[in-house]
Amino acid sequence: MTSAKSFALIPAAGMGKRMGASINKQYLQLNGLPIIARTIAVFEQSPLIDGICLVIPADEISYCREQVVEACGFRKVMDIVAGGKERQHSVMNGLRYLERHAAGEDVVLIHDGVRPLIPAGLLQASIEVARTGEGALVAVPAKDTVKIVRDGLVVETPARETLWQAQTPQSFRFDLIYQAHCRAEQEGFIGTDDASLIERQGSPIRIVPGDYRNIKITTPEDLVLAEAFLAAYQSSGA
Repeated sequence: MTSAKSFALIPAAGMGKRMGASINKQYLQLNGLPIIARTIAVFEQSPLIDGICLVIPADEISYCREQVVEACGFRKVMDIVAGGKERQHSVMNGLRYLERHAAGEDVVLIHDGVRPLIPAGLLQASIEVARTGEGALVAVPAKDTVKIVRDGLVVETPARETLWQAQTPQSFRFDLIYQAHCRAEQEGFIGTDDASLIERQGSPIRIVPGDYRNIKITTPEDLVLAEAFLAAYQSSGA
């Protein structure tokens, strides 16, 4: 039985301008609790997770600690780290913190702070894949036809069966993802997600089939949808 640990790194340092709210989107209420609290709770309640690192805008750390972590009684939150200019910088700040606590073979699950409806079962699947040394990318097949467009004109229509929509968590052995982030920082490379930093090194990324309800809450419409999904979860006892 492995003694390796698993840590959740939850970046929530974005400003959420598309939501059009007076507070950052992670603190909006989702059926009585802040969105970020519902996200943390999934990892807090999982016996597979040993610790949680939050990455929050520097000027919100006190608020988050008092109004979310302490108010909800979360015990696995190790610390709250200040975010950076881009999401990638925020994740790097979190990885630098975890370097003091994580061994190379430990697994880090990087998960969007505003993606609160992650099914707990996906945590186990992600950890199992990541322990093999491959990156684990939760994703779902694209439902719609996708067009590649330049200057307003369609230039290509990729085969839909080859297209998957990336979600989170994206999970990796700590040594792999930390080295990938260090290299990207040194070379000034900004990727579209954490998996892209592993991909550019030629390391394998394995798909973990996700859930279409595992949405990222970015717009007011997303919040309405999340409320409907949450109500369905609760009525079914899931």
